[in-house]
Parts: sequence; C-alpha cells; structure tokens
Amino acid sequence: MRREIALPMLLVPAVFGLIILSTGCSQKEQVIEDLKPVEIKEYQGENLSSIDDFYMNAIAGTQYIDIDQYRLRVTGLVEKPIEYAYDEVINVYQNYEKVVTLNCVEGWSVKILWEGFMLRDLVADANPLPEVTTIILKAYDGYSTSFPIEYIMDNDILVAYRMNGVDLPPERGFPSNWLPKASGGTSGLNG
Repeated sequence: MRREIALPMLLVPAVFGLIILSTGCSQKEQVIEDLKPVEIKEYQGENLSSIDDFYMNAIAGTQYIDIDQYRLRVTGLVEKPIEYAYDEVINVYQNYEKVVTLNCVEGWSVKILWEGFMLRDLVADANPLPEVTTIILKAYDGYSTSFPIEYIMDNDILVAYRMNGVDLPPERGFPSNWLPKASGGTSGLNG
C-alpha cells in the first residue's frame, strides 16, 4: 500500500513543475528536442542483436550522404527509367519486416529486424526489357555487385531503411549502401 501512496505523491510535483515551466516560457524560449529512437531488442519472441554489433569493414569508411541531394535511379535496359528522392522511394512501395541472421566470413554474426521494400517491386516498376539477364547495384562509394534478374525477382530481398525499429545510421548504410551516388550514379539493368 505504501507504493500506491508514494507514486502519486512523486508524480504530482513533477507534473506541477512541468506546468509551471511551460506556462512561464514564451513561445521563442521553448525548445523541443527530438528524443533518440529506441532500438527494438526483441521481436516476436526472438532476441535481436544491437545495431552496434556489426564490425566496420567498409573499404572507404562510413559514407555520409546528403539526403536532400540523394536520388535513386533505375536505368539501363528498361522501358520506364525511374528516379526517386529518398522520402519518395521509402513511401511508394509496400513495407515489409523480416528478421535475418547475417553470418560474416570474418566470424561474427548478428540477428536484426530489417524494414524495407522489395527490390523486385522496384525492378518491376522500371519494366525491364526481355533481354535483361543481370541487375547491377552501384554504391555511393563506388562499390558494385550484380545478380541474375531471376534471383532478384524470385526472392524476398529487402531494400532496408530501418533496422530494429530505427532508421539506418550512417555506419550501417543510411540511406543505404547499395544506392547510387547523388551526383549521377545509377543502378542499372544490363543484358
């Protein structure tokens, strides 16, 4: 019973103090601070790794991308080239969540809840020509990789922009490591 009595007594002065502070400040003096997002540590009964559990092994180090200048371009052997700003690309497609364990050849692993959209949806919207056999993904730092188009279209590959409930930090690829350079880089579909 003491706990039930003590709790309201502690809350009342705190609430009263907030009222005094908020009524005692003018609009210009009030400062609203964004709170740091809270990372999810458990999802549907599974313990998740921290977003800080990755080892940094980027050849060119962390890339800092100006989100206002960012553009995702899908070009090449397509009927309909696509270009999106960052906010557009994350809002135009259906979002999915997927827990994935990544096992690195360096001996570490992480289990992360990823949120993003399907790469195949982006590719399909560009309407690849029938002769396309390969999709090339180009990163901001110049790295590139490629996959057969069938692999992209037949698998649930996420283009992730959140992990464990928070936006990707720059160290994890914000807005995303595979996306093209803002100054003319492209993702291409090649035959």
